[in-house]
Amino acid sequence: MFEKYVHFKNEVWVRSELKGKHREHCLCHSCAHFTPEDRGGNCVIANTLYCLCVELDLVTPVWECPHFVEK
Repeated sequence: MFEKYVHFKNEVWVRSELKGKHREHCLCHSCAHFTPEDRGGNCVIANTLYCLCVELDLVTPVWECPHFVEK
């Protein structure tokens, strides 16, 4: 099933079973290059993807990345 909810002030659709699971599946959250609290020092790929997600009201987990370094 799918559900609609408000995410960062905008209504979005999500698969109900995946809602809130982004961090569990996104490679970035286990990467040494990922420092979202320091956008200037954060991974360029993560920053670019974040900007796209904000612009388009998306949540996009990263499954594969050539620059991944395990924390």
